[in-house]
Amino acid sequence: MQHSRRNFIKLSGLSALALSSPIKKLSLLNNNFSTKHIDAFGIQLWTVKEDMATNPKDTLKQLANYGYKQIESFEGKEGIFWGMKNTEFKKYLDDIGTKIVATHCDISKDFEKKAAEAAAIDMKYLICPWVGSQKRIDDFKKIADEFNKCGEICKKNGIRFAYHNHDYSFKPVDGQLPQDVLINNTDASLVDFEMDIYWVVVAGQNPEEWLKKYKNRFRSCHVKDRLKNPPANAGQGSCTLGYGSIDFTKILKTAKTNGMQYYIVEQEAFNAPPLKCVEANATYMKALSI
Repeated sequence: MQHSRRNFIKLSGLSALALSSPIKKLSLLNNNFSTKHIDAFGIQLWTVKEDMATNPKDTLKQLANYGYKQIESFEGKEGIFWGMKNTEFKKYLDDIGTKIVATHCDISKDFEKKAAEAAAIDMKYLICPWVGSQKRIDDFKKIADEFNKCGEICKKNGIRFAYHNHDYSFKPVDGQLPQDVLINNTDASLVDFEMDIYWVVVAGQNPEEWLKKYKNRFRSCHVKDRLKNPPANAGQGSCTLGYGSIDFTKILKTAKTNGMQYYIVEQEAFNAPPLKCVEANATYMKALSI
């Protein structure tokens, strides 16, 4: 997720045929080199936030029909459960054949209540989506302490806590990378990490190296592609899977062998209606072998 969410762009006019072309290319490659398809993949609802705001149930049903078996929500005006009670939200997802596995949320408000509500419907994770860049590396050490506290609350409720990165945690502060500090100063029994692969690439880092360096710490990831010629505004550089520069076959294979459990599709900039892109992304994920 990108911190200036409201600044994403929409362009128009990409045909369904054009959307499908990288999928065919990927399928041909996989016929020769495939190992195993991803059993289940999810979607971060930020990708379709406007559709969700208009009609959450219809939107969720479309996502399930496209093949998304897992939902990662976020905390917006309608709350994590989009105006429904947690149990009502779970029942509806059960009825349409998908489930909520995680949500991004504000960890500074009612966190114990959120953990209890998540646990009650068998969610797996509460995730902090953003802490922002800090002036001192000691600030990130304090944040790590807060993450440990959140992890303790989640563990008490039988779920897990994680932090979702942007590019800022992969840029040096006081001669250190904040991502190293956050991982090394959190208890592995309490805190996991969700790797937003797009933002690691934007920061000029190699996702595979981080996955290998911290085996079993990155348990979830955002599968989000980056344009081959991205704009200066990094938040506008994502694109439909298969149209960008990120080699997901290679990266996700490494992720799988280093403890990855959840593969969550996200897109923030669009050259077609978001639901059309989301459908194409699901087709891509079904063809992907790792």
